[in-house]
Amino acid sequence: MNITNTPEWQALLDHKDRLEHVHLRDLFAADEERFANFSFELDDLLVDYSKQRIDAATLSSLIELARTTDVAGWRDRMFAGEKINVSEERSVLHTALRHLEFTPFPNAEQDVMPQVRAVRKQMRDIVERVRSGLWRGFKGDAIQNIVNIGIGGSDLGPKLATRALSALQHPGLTFYYVSNLDSAHLAPLLEQLDPRTTLFIVASKTFTTQETSINAQTARNWLLAAAMEEWAVGKHFIAVTSSPAKAHEFGIPDSNILEIWDWVGGRYSLWSAVGLSVALAIGMNGFERMLKGAETMDHHFQQMPLEKNLPVLLALISIWNTNFLGAETTAILPYNESIRHLPAFLQQLEMESNGKTVSRDGEPLTCRANPIVWGEIGVNGQHAFFQLLHQGGWLIPCDFVVAASSDYPLPGHQAPLLANCLAQSSALAFGKTEAQAREELSAAGLSDAHIAKLLPHKVFAGNQPSTTILMPSLDPFQLGMLLALYEHKVFVQGVIWGINSFDQWGVELGKQLANRLLPSITGGQADDASLDASTNGLIAYFRRHGHV
Repeated sequence: MNITNTPEWQALLDHKDRLEHVHLRDLFAADEERFANFSFELDDLLVDYSKQRIDAATLSSLIELARTTDVAGWRDRMFAGEKINVSEERSVLHTALRHLEFTPFPNAEQDVMPQVRAVRKQMRDIVERVRSGLWRGFKGDAIQNIVNIGIGGSDLGPKLATRALSALQHPGLTFYYVSNLDSAHLAPLLEQLDPRTTLFIVASKTFTTQETSINAQTARNWLLAAAMEEWAVGKHFIAVTSSPAKAHEFGIPDSNILEIWDWVGGRYSLWSAVGLSVALAIGMNGFERMLKGAETMDHHFQQMPLEKNLPVLLALISIWNTNFLGAETTAILPYNESIRHLPAFLQQLEMESNGKTVSRDGEPLTCRANPIVWGEIGVNGQHAFFQLLHQGGWLIPCDFVVAASSDYPLPGHQAPLLANCLAQSSALAFGKTEAQAREELSAAGLSDAHIAKLLPHKVFAGNQPSTTILMPSLDPFQLGMLLALYEHKVFVQGVIWGINSFDQWGVELGKQLANRLLPSITGGQADDASLDASTNGLIAYFRRHGHV
């Protein structure tokens, strides 16, 4: 389907021409109820999109685009377990992982819940043993340190959630995440840990991912250097994988192997046993509370009409910004320190899912798809890149994400934090006109000459679109809703662009080339005629200077 040839797309182009030069100041002035009309609250999660450059007609036209591309139909097919991951011929059932009702899912004929519940039970047993001190290491010591070894979805989601909910963390456990193949990530950690009290979680669907395999093998060698007995591996390693045979070869017993399935994509796997470190941190009840938050968003996504459907609305607004207003990037700006990993998590979720130029049918896309996603803690960004946001001339839509209550309350901190968050979104939207700047400078007693000199630097264009997402607090339920909101937003965008959001073939080429280059770097053929001159030159440098 060539989406750009549809009447709905053309109507949006015409609408863009009418709205393009309308400032957010004008939109707010024309509608006293704009906040009420362009915000939505679900179980205390408030999403305010009133500062987006849209009006009622924009949303109406975007909803028609969603209908034309059959967003509702694709949503229903996903929840029904159809193989909508067409390139890999797989169902997309990560929503089953947070299905907490005692009913079949996705249906009675294709019920995956018995295996999901079995793994949840296995997780609960492990979590209770570790948190109670009953899980003992090779010398009989209780576990104190948990090291999650994984990469991509096996690292970003658990790391984000564990940090986000750290205020609820078990006081006797410390959590670490290792993903980088660079030994500088693992080596300093091993230097400070005690093998007698350390438990490793190796999270790898295939159990062959290079980065994870090498880090896991190094951790295994470190453990055995202290334990001197192979049986110790079973006391200190847990595997989360779809390849139990490979975990067995590593030395991990059945009781320590938790299954994951091919219908769970890596970037959607937090809700599975990949989230074991989160459950160890906050308890299995807390983990299931996070699942409940995600399930609540699932039900909202399934049941609400498109025009009142949060994931649909956020997806459509992003498409408006990207394909009609011309934005090339989106900034994710969390203001709570505990969700500092949210930008990295969303980079994978959005860009690995929809960073494509080919449709699910194998045809070239007729429009640009996903924008570049980036971001940083908001208060840090204010002293770094916000200058460009305010006066750099780029259109950069922003998501401000903040919790109303601090998870680590200290007197005098939370009110200024919230003030900064709200001030920045307001300043980006409304800016400061030349008249306002002149009046401000004049009130400060500056001369006309001084005012004329400073005036160009004091004007802020504003009209930068943003969405503000407010949570009452950083608790498991709210975090679950937030992450599921973004997951479904990405899915809706993929449907409208005609993309399969659940494969990632673009990741493979670099892996293949790395395996091909490795022998040359480690001492094989120094000059490969099949390689380009640059790569051969770089390999020669590594062979002269590197110690591999």
